[in-house]
Amino acid sequence: MKKYDSKNILIIGAARQGLAASRYLDKHGARVTLTDARPEAELTDAKQSLADTQVKTHFGAHPLELLDGVDLVCVSGGVPLDIPIIREARKRRIKLSNDSQIFLENCPCTVIGITGSAGKTTTTTLLGKMAEQFFAMKTHKNRAWTGGNIGYPLINNVDEMHEDDLAIMELSSFQLELMTRSPHVAAVLNITPNHLDRHGTLGAYTAAKARILKFQKQADLAILNRDDKGSWDLRDELHGDLISFGYKQPGRNEHGTYVENGNIMLQIARERMKMLPIEWIPLRGEHNLQNVLAACAIAAGATIALPAIQTAIEEFEGVSHRLQLVATRNDVKWYDDSIATTPERSLAALKSFDEPIILLLGGRDKNLPWEDLLAFASQRAKHIILFGEASPMIAEILGRGKKPANYLSLSQAGTLQNAVKIAAEKAEAGDIVLLSPGGTSYDAFIDFEERGNCYAKWISEL
Repeated sequence: MKKYDSKNILIIGAARQGLAASRYLDKHGARVTLTDARPEAELTDAKQSLADTQVKTHFGAHPLELLDGVDLVCVSGGVPLDIPIIREARKRRIKLSNDSQIFLENCPCTVIGITGSAGKTTTTTLLGKMAEQFFAMKTHKNRAWTGGNIGYPLINNVDEMHEDDLAIMELSSFQLELMTRSPHVAAVLNITPNHLDRHGTLGAYTAAKARILKFQKQADLAILNRDDKGSWDLRDELHGDLISFGYKQPGRNEHGTYVENGNIMLQIARERMKMLPIEWIPLRGEHNLQNVLAACAIAAGATIALPAIQTAIEEFEGVSHRLQLVATRNDVKWYDDSIATTPERSLAALKSFDEPIILLLGGRDKNLPWEDLLAFASQRAKHIILFGEASPMIAEILGRGKKPANYLSLSQAGTLQNAVKIAAEKAEAGDIVLLSPGGTSYDAFIDFEERGNCYAKWISEL
């Protein structure tokens, strides 16, 4: 649906995506109703932000009567697709969409979409910096737009975009499972167990991720990770060309980025070129090297000039709450990796340091395996402090494991604030205190950002 004038559209979910879609569709003549199951008292700001529109709101519940006469239901990413009103919409054969789908249907320029279980925000942000550097080098006024699941819906700006612009968007499995459009350039960074509390099985989760490629055309481009089975297994489903990334050189006549003699290299068929030395990358960890390899592969596919790629990487300081150094006190460095909402992501963070580590684990579990992380943490961490809803479960798994000779101690803090206090008591000069929870924030915080911000605040109050 591209023409919205006089269409009746129901939007479910009054967070960023739902509000952005409401404003866009209202602007284009639709009769919009926005509904959210939360009580109206919690949505005062959301309602106020729509005061200059004709959007109607219904908060507190999703009565099925809201579907009467509706032409389209637009679902925000955080809304499960198995709730009664969406099941009823499907039963009535009402079309489903979301803000990202509507954006792709109306965007006039090339769109790069990035998804993955880990690293997509860092890669999206870095690629956006590369594109900004590229357009800054040119004389025309075209520009790069970066957003999506990263926290800023690009539908906010689609009417301002031009044919020669470049749009870079992060896409989550929640968004993709509903979409029937694919971006011109589609990257799948990795696929590992995540959000199984929502998708149910790894197969369903993988199928949602794979939809970023499903609707591509022959002229489109895919970016896959040679070092990740979940991503690499999707290569048989491609409709267009492929540029891959990974540590080792791609096969003969294949396109991709790789590492050789301390440099990031690019191979296009039989041609090879040095992109930059690895020592120019300021980010810690092998997982961030993978993110840079991915961004370089995508940038090459989007024909972004090498000087712009190099400058963006050299100047990139990372993204908040992703291995972010938030304080140094008494020669102890405190890192915020609140984005680590899976054990696998916490394991990658733990492997990024050589210094002694006091590790803060916890939050809410997503029905994911913790054994590999905890086996490594019990060997590597100087001290482990547990907090939040998952603490008893994590402690029980740790208790089953064999204790190494260098394993010192375990604390159960109850709350993250108490965990910060215990960490301050345990830490010695030269230590790293690492918040990399492995669980979500929803047991005590609105999101991982609030958790990270509170962590930094409590450190400052020590």
